[in-house]
Amino acid sequence: MTLDPIDIERLIDAALSEDLGGNDGIRSAAGDITSRAVIPEDAELEAVLTTHENVVVAGLDVALEVFRRLDPEAVLEPQVRDGDHAARGVILARIKGQAQALLTAERTALNFIQHLSGIATLTRTYVEKIEGTRCALLDTRKTIPGLRALEKYAARKGGGNNHRLGLHDGVLIKDNHIAIAGGVGKAVARAKAAGLSDIEVECDTLDQVAEALEARADSLLLDNMDVETLRRAVALRDGKNAKARLEASGGVTIETIRVIAETGVDFISVGRITQSAPAVDMGLDFIVGDKLKKKDS
Repeated sequence: MTLDPIDIERLIDAALSEDLGGNDGIRSAAGDITSRAVIPEDAELEAVLTTHENVVVAGLDVALEVFRRLDPEAVLEPQVRDGDHAARGVILARIKGQAQALLTAERTALNFIQHLSGIATLTRTYVEKIEGTRCALLDTRKTIPGLRALEKYAARKGGGNNHRLGLHDGVLIKDNHIAIAGGVGKAVARAKAAGLSDIEVECDTLDQVAEALEARADSLLLDNMDVETLRRAVALRDGKNAKARLEASGGVTIETIRVIAETGVDFISVGRITQSAPAVDMGLDFIVGDKLKKKDS
């Protein structure tokens, strides 16, 4: 799963259009009325993008592309790469160009990198909690509409792994599918008859686990099971010498993820890393003369 430059361009255009009040995202009729009135057209500025807390960086290239979109001649010098850990006060990038354009781009650029770095930072926290186990962290489809590709990219930069991108590229038979199909076995059989592969089944009970294993599902999503039930599901899988991968999901917290990983499941999916990761604190600090003028982000 890679980022599509065309998708990034579309997202940036939409974000700038939202801020500038136009349809083209860049040269709208309204634009940044404050900067246009206050800042001389020929004025230039130099600034640095810095962290105000410890973060895992994600979205730096996207943020810099926002500046480039409004000032194609801007000098943009990244100092770190996505996936890097950056302590408080670290300079992420140096920026120099047209003052009007860069001030107009500032908030949109920060919105992207603060949000995506927030996801990467939280993901890294979860990943570190399960280090040393055989378990891997997965993201989910719980994302902000329109930002899924970017948010899943940020989860990867934090050390997580991507589950399916959408309904089109992965099979997950959930409880409603099972109810309408008439049972786990019938649902799996119908999916296989349709030519689908790598079939995952959501299981709420150990009886459903047994049914899914009997139907030769490739993966089982163990939904909202307590730790003891997860252990029993792993034992059931291993006792049948089945190759199905087991994914624990539902109500996972930073306090519980380690003990869940130690049950022997292969994956743990956490919706929170994309759904509700807090934005990190970063800011664009301007250089006036030879001095850095800090301001709130």
